[in-house]
Order: sequence, then structure tokens, then C-alpha cells
Amino acid sequence: MTIDAFIDALPKVELHVHLVGSASVPTVLELSRRHPGSEVPATEEELRRFYTFRDFPHFAQIYKAVNSLVREPEDVATLVQGLARDLAPQGARYVELQVTPYAHHVVGLPMRAVTEALDLAARRSLAEHGVEVAYIFDIPGEFGEEAARITVEHALQEPPATLVGFGIGGIEQERTKYQDAFRSAFSAARAAGLHSVPHAGEMSGPETIWEVIDGYGAERIGHGINCLADDRLVAHLRETRLPLDVCPTSNVRTGQVARIEDHPLPRMLEEGLYITLNSDDPPMFATTLADEYRVAANVFGLGRPELAQLARNGVQASYLAEERKKALMNEIDEVLRGT
Repeated sequence: MTIDAFIDALPKVELHVHLVGSASVPTVLELSRRHPGSEVPATEEELRRFYTFRDFPHFAQIYKAVNSLVREPEDVATLVQGLARDLAPQGARYVELQVTPYAHHVVGLPMRAVTEALDLAARRSLAEHGVEVAYIFDIPGEFGEEAARITVEHALQEPPATLVGFGIGGIEQERTKYQDAFRSAFSAARAAGLHSVPHAGEMSGPETIWEVIDGYGAERIGHGINCLADDRLVAHLRETRLPLDVCPTSNVRTGQVARIEDHPLPRMLEEGLYITLNSDDPPMFATTLADEYRVAANVFGLGRPELAQLARNGVQASYLAEERKKALMNEIDEVLRGT
């Protein structure tokens, strides 16, 4: 079995992918034609050029433009089902999809309508593609107190059936001035039984990671790649086995890492950190979940046992039911034994 065949056969979970960022080129073109007049191109060639990012703020600007196409509950369902369709051939069995309720609120979509669309899409994704969908609601951090309030209200008052987590994304440097509001939102979400899964340490340093650990009660962290600048933080992450959802291609495409060869993933593994492998915004970054495993193999030199361990890490760090975790672990072991 070739390494590519092994990666394709390996059962996987996707723990760090965003609803709007998951929209494939055909899906975005469908939405662009459905809602003409936006700045998003309506041809494939122009859209691929549109997805060339100068830096993270430019990426955030493009992401906002694509998000402006999500105007109706049907658009929300289209995105979820499109992601499930794209993940199924990659061996993905489960996804924790990050949804930003505030983005739907500002275009006038009622909470209940968004939730009904998410629930419908999750049922259809499992029935039609065999991909189980859970949701994480995240705050776009640069929009401050209002975004925190809207996000937590939606999570507590109109949650989708498979809502499992509460997070925060966006531009990390904007968080400090809203610290109390964000801590309060996470406290309320955790009290309601949601898991704390914030982004941190992607575009800022270790201090942001410490803040989500101490202030947000983080149980899993998105990215975390800048933890290596703080030896005490590395030791804490290693000792507590706090999972870091790493997205190598994303970090290069948004300018956080200069070249894929410079990505800190190999050193993070050498340090004994708990790493899961994910795609973040795959079509925008011209990648897939399976491609991230190919990067791990072809760029970082990971072999089959190491790739299988990354797949196990994802399963174990997920919020799947324990019996589903055990079943997927057994499938991963079977694939590894068959090589």
C-alpha cells in the first residue's frame, strides 16, 4: 500500500474547520450566483485568484466577503452539507464544525432559523454521506462585547442538537480590551456544559495561550503554534496533555509561517505535545484534511505509525461518544496492521 493509499484509507476526524471557510469553489460560486452583487467573483478562475492572501487581516477581509453570501437558512445548510460531501471521500467520519452565529445575526438571520438549518444539515450529512457533524459556536474576537453576547445567547437559548463546544477566533491582538466580556461568555458556556475550544497562539505569542488556559478554561486549543517561545508553557501543555489543533497549510497561507518547511509541527511533536491535524479553511487554502496528512508525510517525514497516531489523537481529543471513539480507534489500528 502506498503512503497516499494509506492516508486515504485512514479513518479521520476533522476538529478545526470553519463553516464559511469550508465552502468549496463550486459551493461559493453557487452562493455567488444565488446572491449577485457581492464583491465575491462569480467565475472559478477569478475566485481562485481572490483566494490569494497577503496576510491574516487580508484573509479576514476575504472571509468576511464570502460570509456575506450566507443570507438565508438554506445557505447555511448548503455549506454544512457541502463540507460533509467533501470530507466523506477523505475517510473522515466526524467533524466538529466551527460556526460563527454573530455573522448570521448581522445579516438578519433569526437564531431559530439558523439552528433549524444546522440540525437539518447534520441529519442529512450523516444519512447521505456518513459524516457525523457536531458544532462549535465561536466568537469573532475583533467584534468585542456584542459578538460575545450574541454568541453565548444563541448557544444557550437556541442551540443545535449537536452543539458541543464554545470558541473564539478572529484577530487575536484585538482580544485584550474585551477580556472581561470574553471570560464571562466562556464561563456561561462552560456552566451550560459546553467544552472550551478557543483559538490562541496563531498570530500572537504565548500570552494569548496562557489567557485561554487561565481565563477561558481551555480544554483544547486551535493552532497554538507559538507556544514554543515559552518553555514553561510547553512544559504545561505537555504535562496536562492539552490538545492543540494544528493546521499547517493554513498557517502558511495566512502568513503566520513563511514556508511549509519552516512549520513548527515537527518540533511540537518532538516536545511531546498533544497534536491533532486539521484543515481550517480548506478550499480557501487549496488543501484538504487528507492533504494535511500528506504534508505531514512528505514534508515532515512522518511514517505510517506517526500518521496513525495523529488520527488517534484527533479521535481521542474529539467530543464523540466513547463507544464511537473506541470503534474508530479499532478501525485505525486495522488500517495500520494492513500495511
